[in-house]
Amino acid sequence: MEKEWMEVTVITSSEAVEAVSGILYNTGVHGISVEDPQDIELEKKRPQDWDYFDESLLKIKDGAVIKGYYKQDENFDGYLKYIKDGINNLENFGIDKGKGLITVTRVNEEDWENNWKQYYKPYRAGKRVVVKPIWEQYHAGKDDVVVQLDPGMAFGTGTHETTRMCIKSLEKYVKSDSLVFDIGTGSGILAITAAKLGAKQVTAVDLSSVAVESALKNLKYNDVKNVKIFQGNLMEKVHGKADVVVANIIADVIISMVEQLKDFISQGGVFISSGIIKDRREDVVKKLKDSGFQVEEVNQDGEWVCIVAKRMI
Repeated sequence: MEKEWMEVTVITSSEAVEAVSGILYNTGVHGISVEDPQDIELEKKRPQDWDYFDESLLKIKDGAVIKGYYKQDENFDGYLKYIKDGINNLENFGIDKGKGLITVTRVNEEDWENNWKQYYKPYRAGKRVVVKPIWEQYHAGKDDVVVQLDPGMAFGTGTHETTRMCIKSLEKYVKSDSLVFDIGTGSGILAITAAKLGAKQVTAVDLSSVAVESALKNLKYNDVKNVKIFQGNLMEKVHGKADVVVANIIADVIISMVEQLKDFISQGGVFISSGIIKDRREDVVKKLKDSGFQVEEVNQDGEWVCIVAKRMI
């Protein structure tokens, strides 16, 4: 493996962390780290978790800092243009890009492999679910469901509002006989969570080969046998109907897939959708209702919304 990498640093808003991570993730990125002081401030309000955050992150004043690591090859300039265009386009989706500042630095492999690890600690993402980086120790409580993760390979660490809300919804709706589909699985965190909550079978898809590779590694860390992961589109790779479908993407993608998605959800089954900025809440709700879904819950955490809807027709 090459010893030097290109580090692309994006200074953005906390609101845009998931979206910017997704932009990087759609390129040939080999690792992503997120430094978001808003998440750390949240942890300070949770006395039981005071051991789980790094005070040095509070020195970040300009917003969230996202770093992606790339090989310097013939594709890098194209990736960089894609990132710049994507970030400049965020406001068209109602997402505040913050400073939107992008810098590129050459770094040593050892530096980037170890740098981001200091920012990830065990984190209670739901009532029962605890997300634990693979290199950290955690003494699980009686009812804890521990999801082990290497969050350096793909975004989706459990700390972002959208992921937390999805995890809490999975805790509520996944039963022992549930069939679950996870659309845009990323690191595999939601698929693994569903499996560990007792789902009968979980099928996860993602368009990115990097995501699939990362999710497969995380499956091994968790020793779950009832999860299948495919690269590609749900409608092309998966057959049958699920009792629970979860998608942590963005509002426009969710709206575009709702009508087709009915063919993949059992009648009475639920669709958990997040990655929705609060200003797009009513757009998604309307589309769901128009497509024969009954909205069961609309949960909000910060600037983000998670909608749980039941397929009625």
